[in-house]
Amino acid sequence: MPESGRRAPDWEWDEIVLACDLVAQNGWQQLPAEDSQVIGLSRLLQEMSIHPDEVRGDKFRNPNGVGRKTADLATNRPGYLGKPTNGGRRDKDVIARFLLEPDVMHTMAESIRVSVATGEPPDFPRDVGYEGESEMEGRYLLRWHAYRERNPALRRKKISSVVTVGGSLACEVCEFDFSEFYGDRGQGYIECHHVEPLHVGGERARSIRDLALLCSNCHRMIHTKPPWPTPAELRDLIRRQAQA
Repeated sequence: MPESGRRAPDWEWDEIVLACDLVAQNGWQQLPAEDSQVIGLSRLLQEMSIHPDEVRGDKFRNPNGVGRKTADLATNRPGYLGKPTNGGRRDKDVIARFLLEPDVMHTMAESIRVSVATGEPPDFPRDVGYEGESEMEGRYLLRWHAYRERNPALRRKKISSVVTVGGSLACEVCEFDFSEFYGDRGQGYIECHHVEPLHVGGERARSIRDLALLCSNCHRMIHTKPPWPTPAELRDLIRRQAQA
């Protein structure tokens, strides 16, 4: 049983993402403890298995605590004119990501909510080959990286830039073209990859020039294990393998 008076554990990334999404959807305004959305988030956080029972205090993620967290996030947003509350470094990191790519982060928050409701682990992108996350700077950076690559708006913009000039949607590594192989079923399909991983380049503005078009196999081979090769390096690897 949780011990009465025990200090609640620090907020983890997934928890802050959920709280920040609530604040962002509220126009970057904090929400009071009695707000129904805060009460709902409190219940959701208590259902999550991130923190074992033995480290939870008797007030673990109660509405008052969740309301205070929304205040931390709202008042530590860049441009806030009042006095900020005691937001931590992780709060500011999540805020920065929401400001940089709100749609991606909202999608991530939705995925976390669904995972809690279904009792499944959060939607970690193993389907595109992120087996080496423990060796990287952090699994959350990798998840953000993957959601960015999955972002349909980014993908559409990159594909449109190629099609508009009459280019082929072929893999930039092996030249596989889905439409040539699968016909109409493969028409317009290709995966997008951030050439420079987020854990290397950090948070900077990126354009479609930073994206590469890859087939599913080459995309997975890049992400199989660190260090991640660039598309050009993977292309050289294929050539050397063919010569051998």
